[in-house]
Amino acid sequence: MKFKDLGVILVSASSEEEAHKIASILIESQLAACVSFSPVTAVYTWEDKLNCDEEWQLIIKTDLTKFDVIVTKIQEAHSYDIPEIIALPIVKGSSRYLGWMVEELTKEVE
Repeated sequence: MKFKDLGVILVSASSEEEAHKIASILIESQLAACVSFSPVTAVYTWEDKLNCDEEWQLIIKTDLTKFDVIVTKIQEAHSYDIPEIIALPIVKGSSRYLGWMVEELTKEVE
């Protein structure tokens, strides 16, 4: 794996419990090096209705070459019909941190 393959995936979840569940699945499957999540407010239109909801935003640090597998895992655990799943490449980062990410994502599964 090369640094150029690293990125973050943004996912919103309906609750802290759902965010924790998704994060745990991805870490335990070694599909993410780290997942951070925190509460956010989302304003959006769904089925022609304006909504304002409290959600939990996940920031998944990962190998973007595994994007399709990660999407499948998220969709299996997610409560939304159409969950937010957006990938962004890491353009630059601390070489020590990116090195740690690569190390975590390439460990042998126990």
